[in-house]
Amino acid sequence: MARIAIIGGGSMGEAILAGLLRSGRQVKDLVVVEKAPARARQLSTTYAVQVTSDIADAAGHAGYVVVAVKPTDVAQVVTEIAAASVKGDDGIAEQVFVSVAAGVSTAFYESSLPAGAAVVRAMPNAPALVGAGVTALARGRFATPEQLREVAALFEAVGSVEEVPEAQLDAVTAVSGSGPAYFFLMVEALVDAGVAAGLTRSVATDLAVQTMAGSAAMLLERMDRDRRGADGALPGGIDTTAAQLRATVTSPGGTTAAGLRELEKGGLRAAVAAAVESAKTRSEQLGITPE
Repeated sequence: MARIAIIGGGSMGEAILAGLLRSGRQVKDLVVVEKAPARARQLSTTYAVQVTSDIADAAGHAGYVVVAVKPTDVAQVVTEIAAASVKGDDGIAEQVFVSVAAGVSTAFYESSLPAGAAVVRAMPNAPALVGAGVTALARGRFATPEQLREVAALFEAVGSVEEVPEAQLDAVTAVSGSGPAYFFLMVEALVDAGVAAGLTRSVATDLAVQTMAGSAAMLLERMDRDRRGADGALPGGIDTTAAQLRATVTSPGGTTAAGLRELEKGGLRAAVAAAVESAKTRSEQLGITPE
């Protein structure tokens, strides 16, 4: 099994590390690069994994190099990785480089690493921290379908995986990358509304959070059933599961219909669309590409 070097011991790097260990990866096959001494000790103690501050040494002995640092740190990190990258007899880099740094294009890595470097961009989201994330993957010019499948297996340790063209990653960032914050805001608003309606904050919070969790579980179960062919999925791959479930729990003239009417009058759909578009635009502005 190829060794995996995780460059960056922050929250996402730790989430990937923990997920890989949960999925059965051996400690001996993992190394983490973390330059902050206190954080390095914490990771080493918690996971019994090798932690080093030497990027070149870690990357030079790994089959997969996962770059999980802040975008502003990528250029320096890639310079150190490039100096230690393993090349075959043809001079082509033999490793697979995986970028978790938001907004950094595969072209940037390809222009900075040895010729023909296999690069895959990954956009995981915050729920990866609890093994329930979703990661979008996009491969660079030289990454093969087989290498993409191998990288997908790494991220399946922290949730589900979707493959998209790289041009769609800004939209992915706006939907699933920023999505947890939208979700938390909705829960916050629902709790506040419950308090205003007479509930204690503790009770309102428990009700709102469990309602969201249960609703998500219902939606996932129905989507999985439809994909397996039960109940007959709609033709053309169109997924209207959320709309169908909403209709199922909304009785004509009932309390839910009254509440939904106010959300529609308040422009919920337009606000969500504007939020996603704004986040997508900001992601595009923050992008790092070759000079």
